[in-house]
Amino acid sequence: MPQFVLQPDLDLGAIAPRPMCAEGNLSYSASRAGWVEVLVDCPGAQGVYTYRIPEEITIQPGDILSVPFGGQQVGGVAIQVTAALTEALDAAVVRDVEDVVCRGFFSPTYWALLHQVADYYCTPLMQVVRVALPPGLLGRSQRRIRLRPDAIPPGAEEFLQTAARQILERLRGQKQGDYTWNYLQRNVRGAKRGLQDLLQRGWVESYLEPPSRVRPKQQLAVTLVDSAAALSPRQQEVVDVLRRHGGDLWLQDLLQLCCTSSSVVRAIAAKGAVILHHREVLRADLAPVPPDIPKSLTVAQAEAVQAIAALEGPHQVLLHGVTGSGKTEVYLQAIAPILQQGKSALVLVPEIGLTPQLTDRFLARFGGRVRVYHSALSDGERYDTWRQMLQATPQVVIGTRSAIFAPLPQLGLIVLDEEHDSSFKQDQPAPCYHARTVAQWRAAQAQCPLILGTATPALDTWITHHPAANLPPLPPQPLRPLNLTLPDRIHARPLPPIRVIDMRQELQAGNRSIFSRSLQQALGQLRQKRQQGILFMHRRGHSTFVSCRSCGYVMECPHCDVSLTYHHTQAETVPYLRCHYCGYGRSHPDQCPDCGSPYLKHFGSGTQRVAQELLRQFPDLRILRYDSDTTRTKGSHRALLSRFAQGEADVLVGTQMLTKGIDVPQVTLVGIVAADGLLHLADYRAGERAFQIMTQVAGRAGRGAEPGQVLVQTYSPQHPVIEAVQSQKDAGFLATELAQRQALRYPPFSQIVLLRLSSPDAAEVRQTAEALAASLQTRIQADQLDCELLGPAPAAILRVARRYRWHLLLKCPAGSAQSLAARLELAQLRSRCPAVVSLTLDVDPLNLL
Repeated sequence: MPQFVLQPDLDLGAIAPRPMCAEGNLSYSASRAGWVEVLVDCPGAQGVYTYRIPEEITIQPGDILSVPFGGQQVGGVAIQVTAALTEALDAAVVRDVEDVVCRGFFSPTYWALLHQVADYYCTPLMQVVRVALPPGLLGRSQRRIRLRPDAIPPGAEEFLQTAARQILERLRGQKQGDYTWNYLQRNVRGAKRGLQDLLQRGWVESYLEPPSRVRPKQQLAVTLVDSAAALSPRQQEVVDVLRRHGGDLWLQDLLQLCCTSSSVVRAIAAKGAVILHHREVLRADLAPVPPDIPKSLTVAQAEAVQAIAALEGPHQVLLHGVTGSGKTEVYLQAIAPILQQGKSALVLVPEIGLTPQLTDRFLARFGGRVRVYHSALSDGERYDTWRQMLQATPQVVIGTRSAIFAPLPQLGLIVLDEEHDSSFKQDQPAPCYHARTVAQWRAAQAQCPLILGTATPALDTWITHHPAANLPPLPPQPLRPLNLTLPDRIHARPLPPIRVIDMRQELQAGNRSIFSRSLQQALGQLRQKRQQGILFMHRRGHSTFVSCRSCGYVMECPHCDVSLTYHHTQAETVPYLRCHYCGYGRSHPDQCPDCGSPYLKHFGSGTQRVAQELLRQFPDLRILRYDSDTTRTKGSHRALLSRFAQGEADVLVGTQMLTKGIDVPQVTLVGIVAADGLLHLADYRAGERAFQIMTQVAGRAGRGAEPGQVLVQTYSPQHPVIEAVQSQKDAGFLATELAQRQALRYPPFSQIVLLRLSSPDAAEVRQTAEALAASLQTRIQADQLDCELLGPAPAAILRVARRYRWHLLLKCPAGSAQSLAARLELAQLRSRCPAVVSLTLDVDPLNLL
């Protein structure tokens, strides 16, 4: 691998920081020579710097550049082209732009959107830029530390200082003996002093790894140019095949069709009959599906499509339809006229698992105008799709949260399917944005409608579209609200009845199985009736924790303050323990590590245990498991759901992934195995989330000709959430939730900002949290700000991945978080944290754990 020599002190030269353009606007004048101000992406030195434009390069604002920065090559965005330098800069030492990575990405309106995200979420602009761009465009060389084992005398490490010894231990524990400097800084206290000691001794070496850059994929193509050339009989056969296929084929395809070698084709090229040339091939090209025609609409669907088509200007449409009411068909028929107008549509889904099913429906309707963009694609696939989105042709982009930044020039409609889902909110890394909020800003800029589709609206969305007279007015919204309902299922199919089963009575009756007698009876009839069922379990794995029955010792993760989850996939496989927070794993011990007792018991249940119990009690049932353990590989979501839809399994066992988008007509049974696991969480949104999840998973049943049934197993049958799910009426439940939120001053009647601090040093992070809290409290009291500071307090799980976590929580009036953040200078708090303490600002957090 090529390497750069690392200089001891980085000389930034005359790439002095320049002030940002007024209002963050770009100056759109291109130049073949002169100077360009570049927003660079380099940790600790993010800002605007001036570079020289070489004579052979043309640059205009919005281009993605590669520029030298100290001893590195980093990515940057061209902000402004100027003809002259300021007097403060010496032209002799200003460095040249290295290369143009991509041209013309940031339009003025798009640039304004990125500024809005950075300001609202208190995040440096460059971090927002990195989220908006596909991986690999803003390449950055990394400083790495490599062990030199031959230079270390035996036993000499005993005389090292603590930090140097810890660095040495980590390098020795790594197979290649090589770590990034950022990793060592995060995990070793005093890493800088320790590294200097090791470098002086010559036991390690420091080097720069150059950035890897994603480029278009090239492939050899063969084109017929002269069919009259003098060829041998074999060569003429190859040319005839090429002519029958239009005179142009990929080389590999031609070789397979003709059962020949590349030397034959090259010989034909040498005679001038064909030419061989490299041509770009798209890595994210979607496989075609059989075409589809628009479906006949119900009265409610037709009214919804007509209402959306009649909208002018920015609107927020809540499409509130019960499960199975045909919201996707409304999306499709609302998008069709948008494409005819030469505009594009953006469709967001909460989970990657939803994209294959939705993509197939959109491909069948719109063909090659459909693009897919999400994190499960390779870097090359995302890069190719991103460049396709830059084109001004009408297209439909389907993606997950990050696709909200899709650079569509003519945006005519945005759709958020399952808008209530918490997956639309990013917890880390910064910016901690909510795709629904950014979608509202994009719709306002593009002057287009935003459709929020769901069967269980988020409370924030519900109150916007159903303001109550006894509640205080909320801040004005950027979009005009419109409420559309789909109250009935397609073909007037009834919603499945929901039966609540009291597991306390099951236990009293002597049933110690995780399945109630009613659920066992329903499962036993599936194969006879040629029907299918879905079993929902809120946790993956086999058992929640492993404990010693002799001494009470619980197997815990050495890096996190949580118990290890027991996994046992099949009877013949070796069981193992895994941490669901940091990924640590180990084999299952035969004896208790504390007292040596062999009596280790598994407590709690997960999807693996549910599947094993099914196989034990119903050996004739064919079972598939659908959770993050079984869908790690690329294409596994589509493969599992396709197998289930084609009838290759009788029961699908899964986690929350089951609640979204599964539409299989043969599913007549849904069993919620342990509803209580959703109810008693330390989160003010726990009731809302439990109601949404159970209602959504219940809606998977009875979508075909046969009626469905839903069985909810619980030890708390009188819980308000359980009663609301059983009645299938969300209005009353949401009204109760709103009253509780208002009494406790929680969103949507307030805004909260969560400050998350973490560090490998427990004392350092606590002291930093206390110092920041004292400073903020003093500022709040001095300026008499209308906000409340809670904390500092340790996080619900204090240690995760060897990092200790502390929280501060600010509660302020609804709509005032941005102004409050500016007055308290929250964005500047990161500079007041020690190097070993990281701070994340989460505006409007959904996860407080």
